[in-house]
Amino acid sequence: MATRTILVTGFEPFGGERVNPSALAAQALEGRLVEGRRVVAVVLPCVFGAAIEALERAVSATDPELVLCVGQAGGRGALSLERVAINVDDAPISDNAGARPIDRPIAPGGPAAYFSTLPIKAMAAAIRAGGLPAEVSQTAGTFVCNHVFYGLMRALAARPGTRGGFVHVPLLPEQAARSGGAPSLSLERIVRGLELALATALGPDVVAGRDLAATEGATA
Repeated sequence: MATRTILVTGFEPFGGERVNPSALAAQALEGRLVEGRRVVAVVLPCVFGAAIEALERAVSATDPELVLCVGQAGGRGALSLERVAINVDDAPISDNAGARPIDRPIAPGGPAAYFSTLPIKAMAAAIRAGGLPAEVSQTAGTFVCNHVFYGLMRALAARPGTRGGFVHVPLLPEQAARSGGAPSLSLERIVRGLELALATALGPDVVAGRDLAATEGATA
């Protein structure tokens, strides 16, 4: 019997950065076995439209059981398990092709939002139990990360056997030093957190459809 796959994606550097921790973490996970599934890593362009096209090709090529898209979030100090993707591109900066859409729907006529189909509360709890910072996030922004998250969940709506979601990771220490001391996390710790998240998402209780009955909400 062939080994099932997990697709993990990261992004190329953007915004003048020389590295992107999401790409480095995805590449570090390439080939690892997590709960008996093999990780396949793909680095997406930080470009509206092209990123979703590359993601869809990767999903088609790998036929994954689970997809975890990963992006960089400067200013965040924890691995952020995203709850919801919204149907809007509203870019605070240009993407790597120079595009800067404003108030543009990702999928005209599509749903206003899609929710992650991963057990984000259980994943956050497992990461914290491993001694790493984690949280459930209520917004993935309106840049290319949210764009890809929405595109992923829209694509998986037609693939009921595949679950997916998105996680933002902090800057690396060297990036944080260049940006005036923003929160950061080492690549080793980011990779370990993602590995814990994947293992939790593929655990027997979660595969049966159960997440933690614990609050990860926000008052504002």
